[in-house]
Amino acid sequence: MDHYLDIRVLPDPEFSQSDLLNAVFAKLHRQLGQKTQGKVGVSFPRFEKRLGDVLRLHGSRHDLEVLLTDNWLQGLKDYTQSTALQAVPELVQYRTVSRVQAKSAHNKRKRSIAKGWLSEAEAWQQIPEGQQKRLTLPFVQLRSLSNGNRLRVYIEHGPLLDKPSDGVFSAYGLSRTATIPWF
Repeated sequence: MDHYLDIRVLPDPEFSQSDLLNAVFAKLHRQLGQKTQGKVGVSFPRFEKRLGDVLRLHGSRHDLEVLLTDNWLQGLKDYTQSTALQAVPELVQYRTVSRVQAKSAHNKRKRSIAKGWLSEAEAWQQIPEGQQKRLTLPFVQLRSLSNGNRLRVYIEHGPLLDKPSDGVFSAYGLSRTATIPWF
């Protein structure tokens, strides 16, 4: 993780910042799954209650160059501005950037029945619809390529750390164990 590049979503009168960030992230997700095999991470350096207008890609110079060989931002160039590959500054901290998923009441019931822990009637009684935990984290919204459904990928930036931690990144560029440099 010695290099990075930023992709900034530009203001546009027709599309919201979050819609454009969702589109960039969806295109990136398809590339990460095909090209980088868990070696490139992402972060959102301007996140607060929302993810902000910058998507930062972290990796080795080689892995980021491989990712950039295809023109995957085609169609979004008028809406984004990318920096050149840059070396990570020397004095940085580290953090994980991970996906958080809330288990829906439907999925909890389904699993409890499948595992034999509860009958269907017991599951409906013990796991009511309103039990689902609502997440307040920022998210990107994508459309599933397999079934066409919309899904939210909730993103949590972990605590700042002084030392990096190795690990593998998902096809979303997220990891519970691998850290990215934070600056």
